[in-house]
Amino acid sequence: MMNKPTLQQKWKELQLQGQALLATNFYNLETLQGVLQAASATKKSIILQLTKSSIDYMGLSVAKQLAESMLKFYGVEGWIHLDHGDSYELAAACLDAGFESVMIDASEKPFDENVRITRSVVKIAEKYGANVEAELGYVAKLGQSTNNTGFTEASEAKRFVEETGVHALAVAIGSAHGFYKEEPKLDLKRLSEIRNATSAALVLHGASGIPHETLREAIRRGICKINLATEIKNIFMKTLKNKLVNEEEIDLRKIFPCATTAVTQLVKNKLLAIEID
Repeated sequence: MMNKPTLQQKWKELQLQGQALLATNFYNLETLQGVLQAASATKKSIILQLTKSSIDYMGLSVAKQLAESMLKFYGVEGWIHLDHGDSYELAAACLDAGFESVMIDASEKPFDENVRITRSVVKIAEKYGANVEAELGYVAKLGQSTNNTGFTEASEAKRFVEETGVHALAVAIGSAHGFYKEEPKLDLKRLSEIRNATSAALVLHGASGIPHETLREAIRRGICKINLATEIKNIFMKTLKNKLVNEEEIDLRKIFPCATTAVTQLVKNKLLAIEID
């Protein structure tokens, strides 16, 4: 879109307004359509995210060009972002392919190594004017224990941002990737402390299953980006499974739209739910 701000500029705008962007992963044409139909219907900006697994599945150039062309087709203001990049090489490849934002996730490394790796990605991203996100603390990934309480410390967040120059920081305050066995209890007081310690845009990973009011309170306390992935995969596949139980139709073009519609409704509800009055 014309005159689209960089994500770095968008963070500052969101911080002044007390709002947040929804960042949604997509996995194929249909999930991308579902997301963008929701963004178009609600007239909301959005971040489209690709993990290494999705890039391996679709191909880097194909996935990026698909997202770019679909954003234009639906007239949605959006940015293409690498989610949970696990190496400098992958981040560099995505930047070279035209991604406007990359995440380098070295959060499971020692603090100093996380700083070193993140700083190297920030340095190369400067050549592209791109946004860089990193993670500090323990946000359980799929299959990992959620009992680990390695939450982000405000003092370490301040030091990390200063030493890396990172633009956005995913913080560990009690969320986790995947579905929750019970309602998560976010440490909102800690979030406020982190917000007061750094001006970096704060990111909440693992938003699938977190109550809407909790998400809104997190935004009020400084979250600028909310990641949504698991719920999208879940509703797409469950809708398809339910449709196919008694269905003899073999034309996927007639079957897939119901799952796409389910994604659209999910994302539309989420976009409207996180808007702060």
